[in-house]
Amino acid sequence: LRISCFWSGRVFQKIPIAHSERELDSERGDGNMSSFLRSFLDPKKNWLAAQHMKTISNRLRRYGLRYDDLYDPYYDLDVKEALNRLPREIVDARNQRLKRAMDLSMKHKYLPEGLQAVQTPFRSYLQEMLALVKRENAEREALGALPLYQRTLP
Repeated sequence: LRISCFWSGRVFQKIPIAHSERELDSERGDGNMSSFLRSFLDPKKNWLAAQHMKTISNRLRRYGLRYDDLYDPYYDLDVKEALNRLPREIVDARNQRLKRAMDLSMKHKYLPEGLQAVQTPFRSYLQEMLALVKRENAEREALGALPLYQRTLP
């Protein structure tokens, strides 16, 4: 599929969406670019990525949030399905963290330093279930089945 740019007249080729980085590398035929991007985004290898991760960590600790709390179930139906599959205690803890963060934000305050020190902003609780839901949807699409849920307008 080719797409032309209306202001410059250039013709671009649409890159198909791959399910993994290896598929994308094999379709494009250049594994070096992908490894370069991975090393560029890896906080252990890139100082700028490490600084970005540190900044995000500090901001999440101030309000007592985890990175997975930032996923919006109204924006992505896969996130909504993954949250529905998680145990009730984990979802309740997530909701309490979000409510506490909103309360602190409205009061223009941060968590006390003692509580900020014990926060774990990058401990994941949603990624495994989200990956499972995405794999199931990819398999369902590959088999030609209809999706279990579709986006509707409110």
